[in-house]
Amino acid sequence: SLTVSSTKLIECSTKSFSPESVRLVDGAGLCSGRVEVKSNQSWASVCEADFDRQDAEVVCGELGCGAPAALQGGLYGEGEGQTWDKEFQCKGKESLLLDCDTSDRENNTCLPGNAVGLTCSEPDDVRLVGGGSRCAGGVERYDQGEWRTVGSDWDQEGVAAVVCRQLGCGSTVPVLPGNTTRGFGVDCDGDEPSLRECWRDYYLYPGLTVICSDLLVQPDISLTDSLGGVSRGHQGPEMFRGYSFTITCSNQPQYPGGSFLLTFTGSNRTQTQPAVNHSAAFLFPAADDSHQGNYSCVYDNYVFSHNFSSESELLSLTITASPLPAFIIRHVVVLLILLTAITTSYLYYKTTTYSKNIMLKPS
Repeated sequence: SLTVSSTKLIECSTKSFSPESVRLVDGAGLCSGRVEVKSNQSWASVCEADFDRQDAEVVCGELGCGAPAALQGGLYGEGEGQTWDKEFQCKGKESLLLDCDTSDRENNTCLPGNAVGLTCSEPDDVRLVGGGSRCAGGVERYDQGEWRTVGSDWDQEGVAAVVCRQLGCGSTVPVLPGNTTRGFGVDCDGDEPSLRECWRDYYLYPGLTVICSDLLVQPDISLTDSLGGVSRGHQGPEMFRGYSFTITCSNQPQYPGGSFLLTFTGSNRTQTQPAVNHSAAFLFPAADDSHQGNYSCVYDNYVFSHNFSSESELLSLTITASPLPAFIIRHVVVLLILLTAITTSYLYYKTTTYSKNIMLKPS
């Protein structure tokens, strides 16, 4: 007799959402290549005349890829084996290519250069949720029309490495388990280009939380001044010698706290300030030649029990001679402000006196 010790009904594992009846070969990945169909335990290429966009939609969907992006004969070379001898007549809604109707091909020959090549778009089918960043959180995969939790109970590091790579988020950072949800099991070696190419089964495992190294968004760096001493040159901002200027570091709201480090290329001179409202301002009272060079902002923060940092683009600052000495311009500005204030007070006094005289004048 057969005794079933588990209360779970297990379906057979399948490889990477990659079916055994159709494949794309000689392309850049799972979602591009020459269309080949399995026939009598061998693979056969498909002639361009026997394959249209509706057939392509079914293949892309069957492989777990996005919509068809390119369809062309000879796009990915010729197959070395046989050629499929049927014409596909998919409606575009079938789940599998072999579920589509077929008909005998009108012409039994497929000319060289006509093996159909297909490029499917790469779907945004993996995401990390609940971590405050697109590079941190619980792993979810878009599957059969909905987002589903991904779980793993044996090789979490391999799955995490694939997820971070697929999202363009750098490498993985070890984290303590904390995801209380459960999801379908996935097992990766760690070198797969996407989660679709990992093993999957239908046990429910603890949900997987992934933190990637590129957690923080890139900060911004900008330069401002209050006296009009900055201009835009070919290499970046140009600052008149003797003028004050401010370099501001800022980033998008992600996590509270953190600090900004302002670095100066070619020098050990750095300044650090805490991030207040996600920004920090570094004041330079008087520009001189020692301030010329490249600056960058480095944002540091301690989150998820790890230190993370992200660096801005370089800001190249050139120091130039002022058309007038800075102290003269500052005095002129002060005099203009005083003159404006005196003129305004005088006009106000004249207007008020005139109004009073009109009111006191006997009729």
